Amino acid sequence: MTRGEVVRTYGGISAEDRRAERRTRLLAAARSAWAESGPAGVKVRGICALSGLNDRYFYEHFANREALLLAVADDVRDQLLAVMVEAGLTAEGTAAERLRAALQAFLDTVATDPDMMRIITSDTAGIPGLTERRHDVLTMIADLVVRHAPEILETEYDPDQLRRAAMFITGGVNQLIEGWLDGVITMSTAELAAECARMCLNVLYGPGPIVA
Repeated sequence: MTRGEVVRTYGGISAEDRRAERRTRLLAAARSAWAESGPAGVKVRGICALSGLNDRYFYEHFANREALLLAVADDVRDQLLAVMVEAGLTAEGTAAERLRAALQAFLDTVATDPDMMRIITSDTAGIPGLTERRHDVLTMIADLVVRHAPEILETEYDPDQLRRAAMFITGGVNQLIEGWLDGVITMSTAELAAECARMCLNVLYGPGPIVA
C-alpha cells in the first residue's frame, strides 16, 4: 500500500467518505438544534458537542454558523423538492391527479416531520441570505412547472406566458401553504392538495392566450 492510499483510507473508509459523514452529522445536529430552539439555538460550540466533533471539523465544512443555517435550509428544501417531484412523476392518472399527488406528498412530509415543520415556520428574518434562499425555492418550483407542464398536460404553451403562469401559481400555492402552516387554513393535507391542484390547473387550462 502506498502512502497516498494510507492517507485516503482509514479502517476501509476513504477520506472523502469520512468528510461526507462528518458533514452529515453536523447538519443533523444543526437541524435538531434548530427544531428544538429555533435558529438562535444553532451555535458552533453546541453543534460540535451535539455531533461529537471538534470545531476543526466544523470549519472544514462551514465558514460560520450562518453558513450552517443556510446549509440546513438547503437540505430541507432539497428533501421537499425531491419528494414532490418523485410523487408527481411516478403517480398515475390525469394531470390533476398527478399534481395533487405531488402537492400532497410535499404537505404530508411536512405534517409528519415535526422538526421540519418547526424549521420552515421559524422566524428567519435575521439570517443573512435566507430570504433570498426562499425566493430561490419558488423560482426552482416555477422552473419545474415550466419544464414538466407541457408533457404532463399534453399542451403546447407560449414559453413566456407559461413562465408567467408558473410564477403566478407558485406564489399563490406558497401563500396557501403558509396559511396552512400558520393555522389560518384548516384543511387536511389531501383537501389542501386538491384545492391547490384545482386552482393551478384552472390557471394553466383557463381562458386567455396561454396556449400557442
